[in-house]
Amino acid sequence: MSSDARSTAILILNILDKGRKTLDMVLEDTDSTITSLPRNDRALLHALVYGVLRWRGRLDWILDHFSKTRLNRIDPRILNILRIGLFQIIFLNRIPVSAAVNTSVEMAKSFAAPWTVRFVNALLRKSAAGHKSVPFPNPDENPISALAAKKSFPQWLVKRWHQRFGFEETEKLCDSINSIPPITLRTNTLITTRENLIQTMKGVVGKPEPTTYSPDGIFFFKSKKPIRELEAFKNGFFQVQDEAAQIVSYMLRPKAGETVLDACAGLGGKTGHIAQLMQNRGSIMAMDKDEKKLLRLESVMFQLGISNVKTRIHNLEVPFDVGSFPFFDRVLLDAPCSGLGVLRRNPDIKWRMSKNKLDCLSKRQVKFLDHLAGVVKPSGVLVYSVCSTEPEENEDVVKTFLKKHPEFVIHGLCSKPIDGNDTEYWKNTEIGSEKLPLQICRLMNQEGYLKTFPHRNHMDGFFVVCFKRKN
Repeated sequence: MSSDARSTAILILNILDKGRKTLDMVLEDTDSTITSLPRNDRALLHALVYGVLRWRGRLDWILDHFSKTRLNRIDPRILNILRIGLFQIIFLNRIPVSAAVNTSVEMAKSFAAPWTVRFVNALLRKSAAGHKSVPFPNPDENPISALAAKKSFPQWLVKRWHQRFGFEETEKLCDSINSIPPITLRTNTLITTRENLIQTMKGVVGKPEPTTYSPDGIFFFKSKKPIRELEAFKNGFFQVQDEAAQIVSYMLRPKAGETVLDACAGLGGKTGHIAQLMQNRGSIMAMDKDEKKLLRLESVMFQLGISNVKTRIHNLEVPFDVGSFPFFDRVLLDAPCSGLGVLRRNPDIKWRMSKNKLDCLSKRQVKFLDHLAGVVKPSGVLVYSVCSTEPEENEDVVKTFLKKHPEFVIHGLCSKPIDGNDTEYWKNTEIGSEKLPLQICRLMNQEGYLKTFPHRNHMDGFFVVCFKRKN
């Protein structure tokens, strides 16, 4: 296939179907191909890939209605061509139906038999003519099937949300996840202020606005250039980070001069924020099992003007050698998880996650906390966070960890119930104190858990809790 938007989108979807890589990994692998496309083609490519992944369930329901062949018997490559074609017909009004059908047929011709090409042509034309009248399950008779088909989610996921939230809130959650999220940045306060960043970004992005809960964030929906081509990015004025992820570092409450371990640092999104909150003083160990990620993290820290970060390769599956490993004032475990809280940005996750994987992830998260508990100083804190709102990775992990480690307690970071007097709260909240900013406290419940949801808080779904080690 030639390298155009549609054929590259098909390539990406076909790789994802093999189940070995995430969408982020595939996009990184195909970056050179994507960047070689004209700007409009890059925009179409992203619309097709993310659109098909968001709406795959609904697209398949419609295709199955008109197809005489069951979808599980269709070549996956052909099925992705059909999905891309139908997505354009239903969701991209600027593309004529004839163009959506013809380009799909041409892609099928590149590898499929003539009868298969005729099948693609006929099925897309039937679907184009009749998709608006396709019946969906009755929500009164089968609410789970109705939501799964119409909102495009796996039934097992809808079922668990329906049990926890009910029909109406599950519908709102699905709608929020299917919406296109804003681009959210975190100001590098070592170099500039949020107000200055907003002024800098005016004219190059569409209407930048401050985030509601994070004191450092701004958001917008459109950029005239790719983010990494903006001068403000090259000058280290910000990192791209969702508002919920920004709040995690506030839960850690790091102070200048302390020793901090970022235990699963990845590419350093939270590492950079921790350094900012520490005013680039003290020491941060950024740890990860992936050496390539840590090399990129070091490059990012240099770009941000951060000098108090050292990296260390370690796989948390393996316990520490206590004799050769330091102790820390504060430890952050931003644990590997299902990612079900970031489906707005990673819609591929909903098609490859399962209940069994949730259980396995939960056990792994507890193991990581077990290993980290021993490197926290007396009176030190250990923050656990995941980009998931599922109980197995949230409350269940906390309860298991506290049962195994009675030397830790949940650290209350808010001085009182949030429905009390705000003025009194602020009067008792000093710079450098353990207390959280009031707007973040409003996200916490009485158990000391911070949970965010896309449909309630207009940010990714996160769970964060702060443990304190007894003296």
